[in-house]
Amino acid sequence: MTDSWKVTLPCTKAEAEALKDDISPLAWLDFPPVLMTSEEDGSRPDEWRLDAYFDSEPNSEMLELLAALAPSAAGALPAVEKVEDRDWVTLSQQGLEPIRAGRFFVHTPAHRGAAPPELIALEIDAGRAFGTGQHETTSGCLVALSRLKAGGAAVADLVDLGTGTGLLAFAALKLWPAARAAASDNDPVAIEVSQENAAINAVKVGRARGRLELVVAEGMEHVRLQARAPFDLVIANILAGPLIELAPSVARGIAPGGRLILAGLLEHQAPAVAAAYRRQGMMLTGRVERGEWPTLVMRKRRAPAVRKRRGG
Repeated sequence: MTDSWKVTLPCTKAEAEALKDDISPLAWLDFPPVLMTSEEDGSRPDEWRLDAYFDSEPNSEMLELLAALAPSAAGALPAVEKVEDRDWVTLSQQGLEPIRAGRFFVHTPAHRGAAPPELIALEIDAGRAFGTGQHETTSGCLVALSRLKAGGAAVADLVDLGTGTGLLAFAALKLWPAARAAASDNDPVAIEVSQENAAINAVKVGRARGRLELVVAEGMEHVRLQARAPFDLVIANILAGPLIELAPSVARGIAPGGRLILAGLLEHQAPAVAAAYRRQGMMLTGRVERGEWPTLVMRKRRAPAVRKRRGG
């Protein structure tokens, strides 16, 4: 039986409620913790507790990031303890409520079978990769995908860059089941997790239509992605800096008229990200607002038709 680690800090009710919307300092760790909040004493409604579950012993940097989520506890020493793996799994499942985003219902195994019949259920376990649907960057992409489908977008070839758990690639395939799909991540563990999650969600892995090809890659720089380009749809939920850096290669990989969903950026970063892709022939066609984390939807301009002049 392996051990995990639990870190506890006092917090206020307002700080606890804020965690439902934004855990950005921790979300970008290679192995982000699962956070749980609870009321300490009903007679003192503003006194709450923050518990963070890590799958390895947290270092000082992780503890500082955690403490930043509860500034009211400044000066308080966090309580750090080992917990058995079976307790970690149980508590992590209880701490993640299902997410409704667009046409999707994203849940952990603890909520299996709870999806409303009109929504598409996707099961993502709390674990080794980022992208359980809890963060606005992920849920914003799910809403954007749903809107594209509702608007009649035709998608035959798609790719999810920086896939994490595979969630967004699964969602796209559920909406366009005849598409050829790929998902990439620069972390081999994320690709392993995506393959496991694909089996759970009845997503077939492979290169044929209706299947998902998984590759370890930085951005679009992989022989398989380059061979499959251009794509009708590219999903990139990464970070603002890498999104700007990748703009030329990502735009080259999109077919004329193809769509692009960008996420992982804060509101003040959106203009720079959008500008980077406009310079590559993309135009902004929509936005999804989720707190301070917007999702941008862009489309590649079609080449203008060339008219032949009639002879005189």
